[in-house]
Amino acid sequence: MARVLFILKRRPDYNQPIHNHVGLSTGLYNSASFMDRMLQDAGVESKLVVVVDNNCIDREVNLYKPTHVIIEALWVVPSKFYVLSKLHPKVTWIIRLHSEMPFIASEGIAMDWIGDYARFPNIIFGVNAPRMMDETRFYLQHMYSWTDAEADRRIIYMPNFYPQDYKTKKFNPANDVVNISCFGAIRPLKNHLLQALAAIKFADSVGRKLRFHINSGRIEMKGEPILHNLKGLFQQMADKGHELVNHTWCPREEFLEICGSMDIAMQVSFTETFNIVGADNISTGVPLVGSTEIPWAMEWFCANPVSSDDMCKKLHRAWKFPQINVRLNQMLLKSYTNDTRKQWLTYF
Repeated sequence: MARVLFILKRRPDYNQPIHNHVGLSTGLYNSASFMDRMLQDAGVESKLVVVVDNNCIDREVNLYKPTHVIIEALWVVPSKFYVLSKLHPKVTWIIRLHSEMPFIASEGIAMDWIGDYARFPNIIFGVNAPRMMDETRFYLQHMYSWTDAEADRRIIYMPNFYPQDYKTKKFNPANDVVNISCFGAIRPLKNHLLQALAAIKFADSVGRKLRFHINSGRIEMKGEPILHNLKGLFQQMADKGHELVNHTWCPREEFLEICGSMDIAMQVSFTETFNIVGADNISTGVPLVGSTEIPWAMEWFCANPVSSDDMCKKLHRAWKFPQINVRLNQMLLKSYTNDTRKQWLTYF
């Protein structure tokens, strides 16, 4: 019987007085915690721990004695596995990849580390997106001349799970303000600025003042100019009545309440493998305008990430048919996560 241990690295900006034991809530932690609870609910022994660095892994493995250790994302120095493999030869180590290739390209160590991890026969790769799975497979088969059988063993599909606790809400379009969110870490591929322009177009077209909601507690991958430009855009348009609303990063329960207070959520990003923020909005009954990169999102409400006009068109569609948007997206999200459960339980 499998005994699974998820290990995450604690955020580098951890501050005891203001953060909880895992630091600020992050998509990576939420994703792993959803998986952990899903496995436990299905009767699989599972535990999630957050550690300071590589040197804590041996201790946690000795304490829990897992059959499988899932390392969430790329943070363990490959050379560490020379030690860990000898100390725990019966453990299967799973390096879980959460990003598509365009995103992972910004992590300068990614290709080196993936290639180095593959040298250890008891390390496998759990990839949460089909395209990234194919590309990882090509890279490692080309590099190591793996047979198809070996590639099948070493590279497995491990998609995201999301709890199926969905809500509905009433809509009040009579208000003279429209609240549109674009939550998530601020980084280039999230496409905040063009979405803000599209939201302004939409608000003008329906005769309302825009409140464009973001949270800038996490600025990643040189995202500082994006935040500066968002602030500059709304400062220049201050006399039009549109406003940028910046929420601090907060615990998940509080964040879901904020999501549920929005009229429409936007997640028209350039690359995604799941998009937990989009699922958070849909789960609270808020219509979503996303991109087709979100694998479970209803395509009829997805916009072209390089066209503010198309985003504006899809905002109108979500505004006109909010209940249909929510119902279809919740149905598709439920179907996706049901498939995820089957995939994980088949493996474990």
